Amino acid sequence: MNIKKRLIFSNTVTVIVPFVITIVAAVLFIFISSTIFKKDVSYDNFKKFIFIKTQLADTSNIVRNQSSYNIENIKYQQYLHQKLSTINGEIIILKNNTIIFTSKDVNKIDIEKCLVEANTKFEKKLVEIDATSYMVEVAPIRFSDSNRGNVILLAPVFRYSSILEEFIIFIVAIFLISFIALNMYMSYLLSKRIIKPLSLLSIAVGEISKGDLSLEIIEVGDQEIKKLCADFEKMRIQLKDSIRLKMKYDENRTMLVSSISHDLKTPITSIKGYVNGILDGVANTPEKAERYLKTIYSKATQMDIMINDLLLYSKLDLSQLPFNFENTDIMDYFKYCIHESAPELEKSNIEICLENNLDGLKYVKIDRERLMRVILNIIDNSRKYMDKEQGKITIILRETNSSIIIEIRDNGSGIDENDVNKIFDRFYRADAARSEANGSGLGLAIAKQIVEGHGGTIWAVSHENEGTSILMSFGKISNKGVL
Repeated sequence: MNIKKRLIFSNTVTVIVPFVITIVAAVLFIFISSTIFKKDVSYDNFKKFIFIKTQLADTSNIVRNQSSYNIENIKYQQYLHQKLSTINGEIIILKNNTIIFTSKDVNKIDIEKCLVEANTKFEKKLVEIDATSYMVEVAPIRFSDSNRGNVILLAPVFRYSSILEEFIIFIVAIFLISFIALNMYMSYLLSKRIIKPLSLLSIAVGEISKGDLSLEIIEVGDQEIKKLCADFEKMRIQLKDSIRLKMKYDENRTMLVSSISHDLKTPITSIKGYVNGILDGVANTPEKAERYLKTIYSKATQMDIMINDLLLYSKLDLSQLPFNFENTDIMDYFKYCIHESAPELEKSNIEICLENNLDGLKYVKIDRERLMRVILNIIDNSRKYMDKEQGKITIILRETNSSIIIEIRDNGSGIDENDVNKIFDRFYRADAARSEANGSGLGLAIAKQIVEGHGGTIWAVSHENEGTSILMSFGKISNKGVL
């Protein structure tokens, strides 16, 4: 529910519910008064009571607005008495506590009761005179001779008239109490739905302003508040990602600078040495000069590979390299990979073969070009570090209920078990012999980034002097979509 609807609902409830409560209370009041206390609280009695009260009040106002001359006029006095006759009323005019006109025999005690009752703060203003209940109104007056006096107006009321006043007071009180209580309750609920979420949002924004982006902004409250919280949470995540990306940029920049300054130093030094040899005439034969130039070219190629790998790794690490995924028949794909790598492996006397343990055609969603780099890199690593006269690389395809497992196994020297979990770290080489090999030291680190970019997993299993297996796991799909 949005704030506008909630406000309309709360205001409606605040008005309607007190009316309902008041009606129910009135019914209960009438029921209890009539059944338990045997009092007649009928509509006719209520109407009669209101009429009497109104007539007395109107007559009292007439007296208050008349001149002292009229009050002393006998005809006017009779007029007032006649006006009260509709309610069987009586009139008593006092001048300095002396009766100068009365339509009813009363004594001083009765007059005193009337004056006392008229000055009370209660609305009933009823007196008992000669065993009859009278509603009383007193209007103070001033005579022409400056003497003060009072006009006492009396009207007989039925036995249970006081209960009607109590009923009116009760109903008004119930309505006001229920209205105020419900208004406070609805205000509390409304503030809880609006103020509390805004307070939590304020706290979160304060933490963000301090640089703390770990506090999650929870979507609570009404629609508008939830949307506001969602927008701030989106901003928090974007800020957090921005900071993380900046840290990545800084880390990669540091890595690039460090790698360029360290790993490129050796081939550059070697190139400078061979160039100086040529310039100094050390390469004094065509054969020697050619050998020097080939070495320079090899070192330059090595530098080019290293720089390209550094840039590729940096882009992969920052998720700046897009992937072009396709549904691919995994068996056909690896037949192609073997076809591409076989000629180079034959030169090194290495056999490559494919072992298919899949149950029929199986598909994976891959970027064919990026994954090809991974496969060829792993195969090339096996070739470079092969120590057997007859090398063998086996690609094994198998499956689980949800995944395709690819294993690339060689029969090379293997890797020490203490080093096998580190081979996917950037610039890591397992031993001195490997550190002397051409390459950037980023091949398997790049492979790991590409595989994880596919949502897959890559790991290694190796036994020294027996060989190494690089394994990859990818989600299995049908030819139409994910299983």
